[in-house]
Amino acid sequence: MKKIAIIGLPNVGKSSLFNRIAKARIAITSDFSGTTRDIRTHAVKINEKPCLLLDTGGLDKSTELFENVHTMSMEASKKADIILMVVDGKMRPSDEEKKIFYALQGRKKPIALVINKIDNDKEMERAWEFEEFGADHIFPISVSHNRGVIALFDWIASHLPALPEIEPVKSDEDDEENWDDEGIEEEVEELPAENLEEEEESNQINIAIIGRVNVGKSSLLNALVGKERAVVSSIAGTTIDPVDESSPHLDKILNFVDTAGLRRRGKIEGIEKFALMRTKEMLERAHIALLVLDASEPFLELDERIAGLVEDNNLACIIVLNKWDKAMADYDTTVADVRHRFKFLSYAPIITVSALTKQRVSKIKDMLLEVYTNFSQHIPTRQLNEVIKEATIRHQIPSDHAKIVKIYFATQYQTKPPRIVLVMNKPRSLHFSYKRYLANKLRENFALEGTPVLIYPRAKGERDNEQEESNAES
Repeated sequence: MKKIAIIGLPNVGKSSLFNRIAKARIAITSDFSGTTRDIRTHAVKINEKPCLLLDTGGLDKSTELFENVHTMSMEASKKADIILMVVDGKMRPSDEEKKIFYALQGRKKPIALVINKIDNDKEMERAWEFEEFGADHIFPISVSHNRGVIALFDWIASHLPALPEIEPVKSDEDDEENWDDEGIEEEVEELPAENLEEEEESNQINIAIIGRVNVGKSSLLNALVGKERAVVSSIAGTTIDPVDESSPHLDKILNFVDTAGLRRRGKIEGIEKFALMRTKEMLERAHIALLVLDASEPFLELDERIAGLVEDNNLACIIVLNKWDKAMADYDTTVADVRHRFKFLSYAPIITVSALTKQRVSKIKDMLLEVYTNFSQHIPTRQLNEVIKEATIRHQIPSDHAKIVKIYFATQYQTKPPRIVLVMNKPRSLHFSYKRYLANKLRENFALEGTPVLIYPRAKGERDNEQEESNAES
């Protein structure tokens, strides 16, 4: 697919145009200059023609951070097939913008000068001031008012490959008449609900890279994918929009998402509030979290709160101790501290790396595949019940006011992560400590490293009653 890069100074409306073309609020937009810092890529259709849209950071060299953003944005324009240079129609043309436009013209690619924020006919007078750029294709538009964008879309589409002609497929009536559906309904009805998977198996694994600000998440993403995908700087809070990049590994596609670094709630301000919301959205779609901790500093309470997001979203997890080349303590001491602080992530394996030197970073990919296999595992019912039965014999379930508490049957009804139902006579009497004991027994017998195991006690026939109520409502 052809790539379209949206280029321009900060706060001219590049991300708003990106969202307008994508027909969704994908990129974070705000009145704060420099909201977009990393390259955001999204597959879109313009006049039904598919293409790849690149939203770049504002071209500004005022600080170390924005100089890095500037470099990545210009690199994106080199890889693009079509360039949209966006300027602010409410401002006078600047020498810096002319310099950028002339540099882009030298790339010998289709380029359009997009004058944004021309909200009405009166403001069209300002648009003529940009004639001095000498652009062959000028489009005065207003993204916020959806004004003038159709002409821009038509121009873009004219530079995209024509759609292939598809001959209509004739239906074969004989095949339809010979279709044998006898007995299908009966077969479906006999399938137990707990064995039906809602999610189709995919070869893509969604991995969220999370942690507090400045622990090296963006550096880790760049090291994992083998290129400068995310902007890196010493300034805390560099990443705002989640940055995603896919990397094939064996038979899987590892889709990494570098999320915004999180601060204490009282210190979250400005566009970081949008970033926090977007991070939470990413976690809802993730399978595995790479929890990045800074091994060169003492762990903080904030690290524990961020780790709590892993538990809240029932994610598989790998704990990454970054900056190990500057570690403040030896391995055994550090791991003991991690296990003490993050008891609720006791299932998560730990790896020490240095994203800067790429030390042991390559091992993370193999660990991800292993953890995802465990995360997706379905334990055979017979083996599951054998382990549960043996566990209850070894350590009997505490009674409820002198009444015996029994587990009749266990079954796994879902994966990602493994969810197990215990059919019992007194489900409310099963203490959380005993559920933890059973989960540990399952871990001793099955490959479950890296994944949570969720156990739900329920009364006999409880699921059947719920199903009957659901059928009655429908």
